[in-house]
Amino acid sequence: MNDRAAPQSEPRTVLLRGGDVHSPADPFATAMVVERGHVAWVGSEGAADSFASGVDETVDLEGALVTPAFTDAHVHTTATGLALTGLDLSGARTLGDALALVRAHRTAHPGERVLIGHGWDAARWPERRAPSRRELDEAADGRPLYLTRVDVHSAVVSTALLDQVPGVAELAGFHQDAPLTGDAHHAVRAAAHAAVTPAQRTEAQRAARAHAASLGIGTLHECAGPDISAEDDFTGLLRLADDEAGPRVHGYWAEHVSDDKGAARVRELGAVGAAGDLFVDGSLGSHTAWLAEPYADAPHTGAAHLDATDIAAHVTACTEAGLQAGFHAIGDAAIGAVVAGTRAAAERLGLARIRAARHRVEHAEMLTPETVAGFAELGLTASVQPAFDAAWGGTEGMYADRLGEARAGTLN
Repeated sequence: MNDRAAPQSEPRTVLLRGGDVHSPADPFATAMVVERGHVAWVGSEGAADSFASGVDETVDLEGALVTPAFTDAHVHTTATGLALTGLDLSGARTLGDALALVRAHRTAHPGERVLIGHGWDAARWPERRAPSRRELDEAADGRPLYLTRVDVHSAVVSTALLDQVPGVAELAGFHQDAPLTGDAHHAVRAAAHAAVTPAQRTEAQRAARAHAASLGIGTLHECAGPDISAEDDFTGLLRLADDEAGPRVHGYWAEHVSDDKGAARVRELGAVGAAGDLFVDGSLGSHTAWLAEPYADAPHTGAAHLDATDIAAHVTACTEAGLQAGFHAIGDAAIGAVVAGTRAAAERLGLARIRAARHRVEHAEMLTPETVAGFAELGLTASVQPAFDAAWGGTEGMYADRLGEARAGTLN
């Protein structure tokens, strides 16, 4: 017999009544019983009377609507929190608006080592261009400044931040007076994030989780990785989610895995998969999505970071280790490489094992009939964001600018 005292906990059985309970089991339900964190019953107000004396707590909903919580399957929690607590450029309607927001933030935060902002989108501005380095230097008054585009695949920075990254001008994706992409962007992002203190990071993570909860989001899929954040950022978030109330967090770590040792390292970090933003390509807005045919407004086909051979090795190693693998793939050539690589892994390990692992693809915007069939054959899960089409779709949206109307009309 266990003679230890029972730990204090939340009430084991709760009756919620007097509301509107959304349930396919009973479209007219007004009450529900939750037992040990699980929905045990839903039904009418009259039937709830039979439970009233046997529960630990009764909550009067006062007409409130009760729904299942949502899952946001693609989140960068710290970056989201920094935008919520700091410099958010998503509301800027012109280039001038964005620069004015930078000036105001600089004045209000004299002690910040690096000014960090997010969310600008030149495709929506009448100027149709990103801020120049000279404009950024003036707005930041000579301080280090890092501003990510809304898709987080490119950034504009001030001269003072570039000076903190020796050799950045030699890296792929460096442009003297245009947004940085690729390796150059990853290098300046690392320098900017290194200036965020542990206290700032925790405040940002708390703000992001609180905001998610306010929207009815109960679970977040954190898409972290060595090119996106840092290990201490990732493990700190997982600890915070374990220790404090709020949305639960499933962490994905986007590091290429080719053997058991790599898979074990991903597990040691607390990740549920070597997935999320493991980049096969970039984004359409930043002209870095990998296309089969050139962009309509640029004479190239974007950037390829992993080929089918790399993808096959990653899927094989993850499957053998019992990990979910995944990739960021937006362009049609990138998605085609994911299908080809996963099919090669299936030829080695057997289709049933690949399908059972439910490997996933983030975004998957430029699907073709052939790659749709490939997803179905291989059991690939598409983690998609319909809001992208709302923001950039249509005959005059960013997608049409980048791809032309015909190709843009096939997205998402």
